[in-house]
Amino acid sequence: MKIGYGRQALLAFASTSALFIASSAFAQTPPQSEATDVDEIVVTGTRTVGRSRLDSVAPVDVITGETLTKQGTGTELAAALAATAPSINFPRPAISDGSDHVRPATLRGLAPDQTLVLLNGQRGHVGALVNVNGALGRGSTAFDLNSIPSVSLGSVEVLRDGASAQYGADAIAGVINLRLREASSGGGVTANYGIYDTDFTTARGEHSRKDGEQTSLAGWVGLPLFGDGFLTLSGEVQKRQPTNRSDYAAPSAVNGGSSTTVLGRFGDPYTEAYSGYFNAGKPLAGEWEAYAFGGYQKRKSEAAATARAFNNANNVTAIYPNGFLPIIAADIDDYNIYGGLKGPAAGFDWDISVGYGRNELDYRVLNSLNASYGAASQTQFDAGGLSYGQLTIGVDAVKQIEVNLYEPLNVAFGVEYRREDFSVSEGEPTSYNKGPVTAGGAGSQGFPGFAPSNAVDVDRNNIGAYLDLEGKLSEEFTVGIAGRYEDYSDFGSQFTGKVSARYDFTEAFALRGAISTGFKSPALQQQYFSYVATNLVATSSGVVLQQNGTYRVDDPIAIALGSKPLQPETSTNYSAGAVFRSGGFELTVDAYRIEVDDRIIYSETLGVSRPSQPAASTAAIQALLAPYGVTGARFFLNGVNTTTSGVDVVGRYRTTQDFGRFDFTLAGNFNKTEVTRTPPVPSNLAIAPASDFLFDRSSKLSFEQGTPEQKIVASVDWSLGDFGATLKGASYDSVLVANNNATLDYETGDAFLVDLEGRYTLPLGVSLAIGVNNLTDEYPTATPTNINGATGSVGYPSYSPYGFNGRFFYGRLSYNF
Repeated sequence: MKIGYGRQALLAFASTSALFIASSAFAQTPPQSEATDVDEIVVTGTRTVGRSRLDSVAPVDVITGETLTKQGTGTELAAALAATAPSINFPRPAISDGSDHVRPATLRGLAPDQTLVLLNGQRGHVGALVNVNGALGRGSTAFDLNSIPSVSLGSVEVLRDGASAQYGADAIAGVINLRLREASSGGGVTANYGIYDTDFTTARGEHSRKDGEQTSLAGWVGLPLFGDGFLTLSGEVQKRQPTNRSDYAAPSAVNGGSSTTVLGRFGDPYTEAYSGYFNAGKPLAGEWEAYAFGGYQKRKSEAAATARAFNNANNVTAIYPNGFLPIIAADIDDYNIYGGLKGPAAGFDWDISVGYGRNELDYRVLNSLNASYGAASQTQFDAGGLSYGQLTIGVDAVKQIEVNLYEPLNVAFGVEYRREDFSVSEGEPTSYNKGPVTAGGAGSQGFPGFAPSNAVDVDRNNIGAYLDLEGKLSEEFTVGIAGRYEDYSDFGSQFTGKVSARYDFTEAFALRGAISTGFKSPALQQQYFSYVATNLVATSSGVVLQQNGTYRVDDPIAIALGSKPLQPETSTNYSAGAVFRSGGFELTVDAYRIEVDDRIIYSETLGVSRPSQPAASTAAIQALLAPYGVTGARFFLNGVNTTTSGVDVVGRYRTTQDFGRFDFTLAGNFNKTEVTRTPPVPSNLAIAPASDFLFDRSSKLSFEQGTPEQKIVASVDWSLGDFGATLKGASYDSVLVANNNATLDYETGDAFLVDLEGRYTLPLGVSLAIGVNNLTDEYPTATPTNINGATGSVGYPSYSPYGFNGRFFYGRLSYNF
């Protein structure tokens, strides 16, 4: 693991110096408001009532709703979380089909679907999309964090520890608990405006842009509900114009030999989103309470595919004489509704809940054509869609039992029933058909539609039960034990367990640690998603039509290539950490090691020639696929083992002086993943052994070096009367952009970004903020021309951990009441 680079060392030195300069106040007792802020009560990672963030057995970050809005990323929750918590990364893929519209986030460098997301402590539903392109998180399906507006949240708790035994499947890397606002009075309205104003240099030249204009209006209000209850309503309307960081196209006849023609559109998609959420609670008789919460988001998004030059084999010059830029549009509907009752009975505190969530994604393809219909082709297509739904019914109970311990033993247990469904709907025939023109590739260019053979409607169910014990053996020693059993209708059962402990040597210093097992169930999307496209491909014998596709694990084509029913990923997590606090200062250091076996991966395209694949092996696969009329095939499978090791460090100091209140933060994540096993060649394939046959070099290196090994965030937040300001620096380690041909590898480069915001509160509750993100206009290394091709569509690597949009100016006007 690397120790650091110059800019990272400078950042760490400057931030640490600020902490030590302020350390002269350690002996002072902070004001009561500061002490309250430091000791936030958490509900994630423990079921013992009243545990604070610094008293918990496992590391938990608490990010307030106010913190999420004190930056220019407030319209994207995932970006705001990544800017605050170093263990979270949120790259911005482009020209990657559905991943442009539903961008996945990662925790501790693991896959996006290895983190469980809760909404008010209840299991959230993942999206319908499965990421099948070359972006980070390839092969995964995950919760869409951007489906929840920041204005709806009171806080976010990030549990950085394995928690499958406590919360169920998918909590291998940890848990993100989104806690909705809870208020019976007050409210606020916020208007945001921002725009990118940037200068950048791609491989073929310099550019200057003002684009990506963003506007949003968000608000919330707390209302009394039947006297002693509460109803909190929140909503947001936002519009984001696209950005474009494509390179110049290579000079050609179509642009008159110009070296300043941009054909592509590589950047954030055009987005419109409308969101509304509610959170309600009402006390009943006998100390019982009814509650309900949920919301809906409608999002429209338009992203570009790779530009087609005028002489592209799949262009029809009668329609597009200068070539064309296909646009992939997505209409996304996301629903959440939960309700339940809480109260005491038989000596236990019960929580009986029902929840339902659904995500629907419908594709349209614009500014395109189906070349196999020639000049008669239409230019817009309905390409079909995906949907996923989840129903949960849970009964949880907790009780403190008097035993021979320092304090009562906290006993929690529960059962949960979950039903999931997944469907793929076909597009209109012209979006996938092969028309009468022999030379043209079939399907709508940019994104061929789903064919009837891809359509599916499946479901499964599971039932789980858990027991969670936590208590203090002495005043200093806290121990927790948890176990969970889950039984799925499709692949069987799984048991996970966790043992955790904490020892407080003094009020200021404690050690903590845990050992746990976990698992991630194979998603329905991974088991049943399929997609086939027919394209013109250049070969040694000329340009030919090839049918390449993703096949379900139970499809005869996949079975012929060695496919087997998917099994759950399993993990073993080890963690050890320390907590130190004195006055307004706190420091937590938590080391971890996460061993994951049988990770579910998306195979390479078998039958297509690759640099590492002997020609004889390629020919053998093509002969096997020939009876099916298929040239190349992919499928999901188990078989990759990884070990992820790292350290999270979070330091914070708060002090109030005559010249204002200061909140200093220095946090870093140091993380490394190693692939320890790759799937072998299936025994039914009589080809030469190759360790990278199913999981090639670029896929392996994206696991190991696709996220930064170091990410450090330092900030200082200052307030004095009606004035406030925040200065933040973020340092990112370079990320490798790997290729199956090692000579085409390149690095994103180290980066140090600076964000600055100033605030002023006007009379009558109105406040104004202006700021800039990426003040110095930093960019990753541009995509080399030998990778980018003649159209120059891909200007920068999608793997960049901080994106590739450059400097962003914004303003915010708020009114609170």
